[in-house]
Amino acid sequence: MARMTPINRALNLIPKRAEQRQAEHLRNTFEDSGVAVALESIDHQVLYGRRGTGKTHALRYLQTLIGDDGGIPIYIDLRNVGSPEGLFAGEEIPVTERAARLLVDLLAQFHDGLFRLILEDDQLIAEEQFVEKLDALSDCLSKVRVIGEVEVAQEGERKNLDRDTAEVSGQLSKGLTAGVKAGSEASREMRDLAKETRRGTERRDLNFRDVALALRELADTLPGRRVWILLDEWSSIPPDVQPYLGEFLVRCVLPLPRFTVKIAAIEQQTRFRATLGSGAVIGIELGADVTANVDLDEFMVFEQNEQKARSFFQGLLFKHLTYGVDAEEVPVELYSEADIIRHGFTDKRAFDELVRAAEGVPRDAINIASRAATRSLDRKISVADVRQAARAWYQADKEMALSRDDAKQLLNWVIDQVIKQKRARGFMVNQKATRAQLLLALFDARVLHVVKRGYSAQDEPGERYDVYVIDYGAYVDLIHTRYEPLGVLPLFDEEEEDNDTYVDVPTQDLRALRRAVLDVDEFIAAHALPAG
Repeated sequence: MARMTPINRALNLIPKRAEQRQAEHLRNTFEDSGVAVALESIDHQVLYGRRGTGKTHALRYLQTLIGDDGGIPIYIDLRNVGSPEGLFAGEEIPVTERAARLLVDLLAQFHDGLFRLILEDDQLIAEEQFVEKLDALSDCLSKVRVIGEVEVAQEGERKNLDRDTAEVSGQLSKGLTAGVKAGSEASREMRDLAKETRRGTERRDLNFRDVALALRELADTLPGRRVWILLDEWSSIPPDVQPYLGEFLVRCVLPLPRFTVKIAAIEQQTRFRATLGSGAVIGIELGADVTANVDLDEFMVFEQNEQKARSFFQGLLFKHLTYGVDAEEVPVELYSEADIIRHGFTDKRAFDELVRAAEGVPRDAINIASRAATRSLDRKISVADVRQAARAWYQADKEMALSRDDAKQLLNWVIDQVIKQKRARGFMVNQKATRAQLLLALFDARVLHVVKRGYSAQDEPGERYDVYVIDYGAYVDLIHTRYEPLGVLPLFDEEEEDNDTYVDVPTQDLRALRRAVLDVDEFIAAHALPAG
């Protein structure tokens, strides 16, 4: 059996998820698309991005920068917070109790993170007040209260201890007389016992005021140092619990001047605010409490700039191959980013095919490259290898993520309407319709990608459109067939209805692109689906 080339073996060994790496590897393998500068702000922020766009990697990279700059970064993966009973018990446990359990667990992880930093920081471990305030925070988390009856009973117990004495006298030899006399004494001991019986249910007693005070006093012991709370995988928290977690942050953490909170979330699976039955609104108000100005999906859009996209993915793979694998696995022939193409791919066209297949998603690029390397074994990766790997990755990861049958129907309809009928791989959607749940489901599964937002046409003032493209893996098997896409957007010619002119960037005249506008409502009506 043919053996893998060193570079193919290294490509196959790249860890596919950021949490599988050590912190120093994460820093060395981070390829910045411009997001790092945006995250360095001390403002509270939400970092949006679909799966695989690099949210965890960005937070971990930020964590190392903060630590090097003297800050105190606490990274928390919210997938590891809470218990199955508390998170998924549903109506069996009130949502407030589930949220309280989650918050206690979250704060416990925050406490543990600070404690680990104490052990590694000579300045912190010598700060007696800091240690005391950390203990005070721990005390806030241990309080419980009982919902129900508490029975208190008093019991009395009395004991009498009596001791009698005896008088003894006797005649000793030689006329000596001795006598021993002990007096009579009695002692009495009384003891009262109290017995308490709890007949209710214990619940967490988390007082926001006490927690906020404990956090503030903790921060006051750290003059000149800022605490950064980096919350990853926000969307892993059940949607009905998320607003309560947000309310806790708003009341206890966000107002503290020495705290900065960064949240990584998937926009389509996030619910920061909720309205209670009483009419009260709880949670985080984006724009007021926290800014949501960082979207990795936008940072990873190269807007048809092939050189920019090629440079990014060359840098990404080069760093992963030279810093992200064990020293003995590093291909010795890799001395620069250009060596990635020279030694790993048959030609520049094969690497460009990988960039095209990735559609701006780093995790997709790494997985497709790994599968292509496994396929090519002892030879360089070719265009055919990339195409086969992209199709296999699409079927294994993206199609499987589409759990909704109606979303699969929409995808098939889009492929028929856009690719097969118009020979295009892109289309435009009015922004008024971009929040349709079916469209969001396809976008979230990385089956559709946004390449341009907010396009406006001069002949439709006030109307804005987003430009989508269909994922490479969805149409790769149509390449070299009569349905192969010829471009991104079909350009309509008034004089020739069926011309084959295509553009990558929308023109200002929407009439020339009316064939490219996709009406999601038309699909919903045609398939008798509920609106939205």
